[in-house]
Amino acid sequence: MKLILLSTADFFVEEDTIINALFEEGLDVLHLRKPNTEPVYSERLLTLLPQQWHSRIVVHEHFYLKDEFNLKGIHLNKANPTPPQNYKGHISRSCHSIDELRQMRPDFDYLFLSPVFDSITYPERKRAFDDETLHDAVRAGLIDRKVMAAGGVNSETLPRLIDYGFGGAVILGDLWTRFNIHSGLDYKEVIAHFRKLRKAAG
Repeated sequence: MKLILLSTADFFVEEDTIINALFEEGLDVLHLRKPNTEPVYSERLLTLLPQQWHSRIVVHEHFYLKDEFNLKGIHLNKANPTPPQNYKGHISRSCHSIDELRQMRPDFDYLFLSPVFDSITYPERKRAFDDETLHDAVRAGLIDRKVMAAGGVNSETLPRLIDYGFGGAVILGDLWTRFNIHSGLDYKEVIAHFRKLRKAAG
């Protein structure tokens, strides 16, 4: 199962160092999501990351960065719902219902479905799909390797996502809550926990 990391919404001093370390530990894809920020800060972060990882980074805004840094692709969501005119290349999208998933599947390389479990980062976002709904979606061919589960992903829920048949899992709160982006310097716990997630993902 693929592990996709969603960045924190804010930039912080140790960010490039931690992201580089996570890629070295086997992170499959980083989704760079920095809403309501100036593009120069994303440019700076990408400049600090080794070029070998650029082809495994997807951006959620400032889509011109895809070509400027030879990134993997772009991701669409409610804030940025349409790709640039004449865009060609990898493209993914967030979905929040089975109907939306059914509608969007043909047009994207992969899709996020959320929240599959109660969100860790946003406690008000509760699980949107019960077991029966997810199993029905699997039987209908809607959930497969092309669909990445987001919301409440941790080492305990990862095995359930494998059973459902998701192609990957999107990590956010379970990892970033282990590091204080405002004052933290020691990120050993982040790396150790990612290893645990990697093991749980198979």
